[in-house]
Amino acid sequence: MRAVQCPMLIPRTRFVLIETSHAGNVGAAARALKVMGFDDLALVAPRWPDVLDRPEAIERASGAGDVLARARVAPTLDDALHGMTHVCATAMTPRDFGPPTRAPREHFEWLLDRAPDAPGARPALAFDQPQGVAFVFGCERYGMKNEDVYRCHVALSIPTNPAYGSLNLAAAVQLIAYEWRQALTRRFGGFDARPATAPPRHADAAQVAGMLAHWQQALTGIGFLDPAAPKKLMPRLAQLFNRAQPTQEEIHILRGIAKAMQTAARRSQGQ
Repeated sequence: MRAVQCPMLIPRTRFVLIETSHAGNVGAAARALKVMGFDDLALVAPRWPDVLDRPEAIERASGAGDVLARARVAPTLDDALHGMTHVCATAMTPRDFGPPTRAPREHFEWLLDRAPDAPGARPALAFDQPQGVAFVFGCERYGMKNEDVYRCHVALSIPTNPAYGSLNLAAAVQLIAYEWRQALTRRFGGFDARPATAPPRHADAAQVAGMLAHWQQALTGIGFLDPAAPKKLMPRLAQLFNRAQPTQEEIHILRGIAKAMQTAARRSQGQ
């Protein structure tokens, strides 16, 4: 009796930037992701520890502040790739002993359009459970290190002018995100990172409490709240947010604002 194949679910998608040196490129990458419907951005050991709060990052995000607020900084590539099962390097030059080099469109068709039970097929993704696909980008000057490329399943090489193939980091992110969105749309008949028909996921009590604690620290840091005489400010804010019933996305935004306030307070104090 032939086994019944479970339908493949849309894989989770993450974009990973390694050792990014320009904060503006982080903001521009966040904008590129939001335009294509993605929002999972991870940074590995960026040059600026506070890169997500730097003015040039916020300015270049230009409407994608929610993606920037949700982005996270990881100390190592391993941490950034947690939960991902298929990792794509972005490397123009093939490496000896490295993974196969393919154009993005070619690889995405191979990855998504194969029948899982085709003779000789070796599926890169399991078709019976959600999986994660990560796209990894190196630093602006040197690209990806060999050891990082070797850890990936494929090296994606964007077809460019052979005489000049240098792409800005955010432009490369935009191209990969576009091709991946197109591939997901072809494979699943439509794609949206947050389907319009799905109700928003409200934050739970613990998430609201954590956000309020973060805001209390930030308001104290900027001198708006006196911890010795807090009066009713925090309970009133708690009631405000309980009435508003913020979503998880909105909690991320609010915590991003609190983080920015703390950074500004430290700078004004010369820390």
